[in-house]
Amino acid sequence: MNKALNSQSAQVAPVQATHSAKVDWRKKMSDNVAYGLLVYTGLQIFVTMHEIQGSSASILPLFVLVVLVAAIIPLFRHFERRWEHLTDEQAHNMAYKAAFRRDQIKVWALAAILPIVITGGYRALSLLF
Repeated sequence: MNKALNSQSAQVAPVQATHSAKVDWRKKMSDNVAYGLLVYTGLQIFVTMHEIQGSSASILPLFVLVVLVAAIIPLFRHFERRWEHLTDEQAHNMAYKAAFRRDQIKVWALAAILPIVITGGYRALSLLF
């Protein structure tokens, strides 16, 4: 079995073999989720605090802010969990690059857009009521 694996790895181009040994999709997704959560939280605080300064001194926006930050964690954790269960061989397989990029784009789109959408919805509701 080892001879079969060694003969297959010898057939792989050296650049690809070197590059695939460095990448670990599990760690990369974990890092993206962690940084995405930081960006989401920072944007949510910044946008919400900006909105609060222009409105009354109600505690409700601060409570909603805490709930929104806590509620997003399971969604981001979902992306990380999908990659945690890879074997060591799969974690270094370059065939997962396209799937990783799709999940990475989703994580960063949620981190960047969701705070603005949520605050916009809050503002719209506050104007209606």
